[in-house]
Amino acid sequence: MHTIPCVLMRGGTSRGPVFLSADLPTDRAARDAALISALGSGHPLQIDGVGGGNPLTSKVAIVGPASVPGADVDYLFAQVNVEKPLVDTAPNCGNMLAAVGPFAIEQGLVPATPGLTRLVIHNVNTGKLIESTVETPGGRVTYEGTTAIAGVPGTAAPIRLAFLDAAGSKTGKFLPTGQTRDRIAGHEVSLIDMAVAAMMADAQSFGKTGGESPAALDADRAFMEALEAARLLAGRAMGLGDVSQLVIPKPILVSAPAAGGTIRARYFMPHSCHTAVAVTGAVCIAAACCTPGTVAHDLARLSAPDAQGRRLLQIEHPSGSTPIEIEQNPETGEVTRVSVIRTARRILEGVVHVRDTAA
Repeated sequence: MHTIPCVLMRGGTSRGPVFLSADLPTDRAARDAALISALGSGHPLQIDGVGGGNPLTSKVAIVGPASVPGADVDYLFAQVNVEKPLVDTAPNCGNMLAAVGPFAIEQGLVPATPGLTRLVIHNVNTGKLIESTVETPGGRVTYEGTTAIAGVPGTAAPIRLAFLDAAGSKTGKFLPTGQTRDRIAGHEVSLIDMAVAAMMADAQSFGKTGGESPAALDADRAFMEALEAARLLAGRAMGLGDVSQLVIPKPILVSAPAAGGTIRARYFMPHSCHTAVAVTGAVCIAAACCTPGTVAHDLARLSAPDAQGRRLLQIEHPSGSTPIEIEQNPETGEVTRVSVIRTARRILEGVVHVRDTAA
């Protein structure tokens, strides 16, 4: 075996190793093999690696110097499949994104400033820029604070993520088909590409209330098969081709809010239901809520925007709710900025042992 330096971190409601890009092979196949070996993929428990046996704990962030103007660092996200030796770098992950800022500062890629440190992250997966604001009292990262996020126990220091140009993350267009609604496999859906490419449908169109637990949804195999069949067709309609080996588009069931929020959602990863909601998914849902004609807009209970075109939305999910601030151009209605608060924690640092066959 050989060793690769890494830091195990929680980012939002996700967890996984964070690597410096210089420490991984430059060849994609060799890099993917190293990640599969490191996480122990190909086994439901990932018993032979540092993966947690769940898509939320089988994620990787790869961070390095910026490759585009206006950014401070590059961030490549990798979703490592739990049961199959597969690595998908098609989507971004907004939860692991929360760990990138602290990691970049502590690894010396970005200098800290007293109080708050702001850095611009280039997400290599989507080509988009995200501004991360990290608390750095005395010029050092702190993870301690009073901010709580649904799906994570306790409190921590807040990390503010502002998606500066999230529309068209994979397809180049906010509405990949040019329409706010499409008919897919007999279901009326909205195909939206905002931070993540997604297929959004009213839960009732799949025979659900939208309030089911993730476990109940996962256990309904007929429903999951119908959802996957629609997802595959949606992928082609969005210009993504055969998405059977990709985790996008993400299926999202939406319904009227039940706990005083803006909308209720069940977000799929895509072959199991998230116990909360991905950050990119929340951004996508919020943007859809603010777009007349979409499935989400019809179900959302929206507050009026302020004079600057800003709204605060609450996305209800199985673990609670996620607040999202949306800024829209008052004249055109175009979503110009989306912000969310996350937290992160540095858990373990050292080296991971990787099989030589993965070199």
